[in-house]
Amino acid sequence: MEPQLAPRHTFDSTTLEAHQRDDSALREEYAAREAWGLLASIDLHACDPELIRNPEAIREFIHTLCARIDMVRHGECHIERFGDGTLEGYSVFQFIETSCVSAHFDEKLTNATYLDIFSCKYFNPFEASEYAKEFFKAADYTLSYTLRK
Repeated sequence: MEPQLAPRHTFDSTTLEAHQRDDSALREEYAAREAWGLLASIDLHACDPELIRNPEAIREFIHTLCARIDMVRHGECHIERFGDGTLEGYSVFQFIETSCVSAHFDEKLTNATYLDIFSCKYFNPFEASEYAKEFFKAADYTLSYTLRK
């Protein structure tokens, strides 16, 4: 029999109630389902253009994010700028002891940041989303998370 995965949950920062940002219910579900991991995808909209074009700011964000969600970085983060035309900007990848953090920055069309965090160790995706919004001075965000098993 195939294991059942938890449904994907999506929240918009403009409608997410403060009590939902408390991760106790998610933490309980993670334990009850004996989840193998948690994937959080965070789409940040209308970010500060100077921050998403600055590799040192991006590096600082990754280092601080990992500390805030209690993840141990494995090696340095890899930051590269590539693309052309309307698809151009930085991408970053950071191994963590329990998986990885990656992000892609759209500096040509919308000043968006697309952040993905996957870990087989539990972390608070609401805290990660709020910190990312604050750091990149985003207008808002959409958080989607999935429990993996």
